[in-house]
Amino acid sequence: MEYVYPAIFYKNKDGSYSITFPDLPGCISEGKNLGNALNIAQSALKQWIGYLADKKLEIPIASSLEDIKISNDKLVNLICTNVKNAKAVKRTVSIPKWMDDKVALTGLSLSKVLQDALSEKFA
Repeated sequence: MEYVYPAIFYKNKDGSYSITFPDLPGCISEGKNLGNALNIAQSALKQWIGYLADKKLEIPIASSLEDIKISNDKLVNLICTNVKNAKAVKRTVSIPKWMDDKVALTGLSLSKVLQDALSEKFA
């Protein structure tokens, strides 16, 4: 699912940028420079929303940019991320007997192999 939230960036004395999300109290991060901070903000948002979803906590509604009031030394930008439901589900799959024999000999996890192959296919 796609999530878009405003983030506030402010430059620190050392040139790094601190990041806060007004709608997500406690979701705070920092980047070495503005470009890095934008990437870090996306990662922080993804982890925060993922945590809320995993814990079945309410995911707050995002404010609009117009509702965010900031001082001249700060900037606000929308940050977008996709959070996928990683909950495991059981599926029945069929493989040839010779493959099953090889799997038993090597100790591979069929679930892991399938997840890796599908992750690569959908990347």
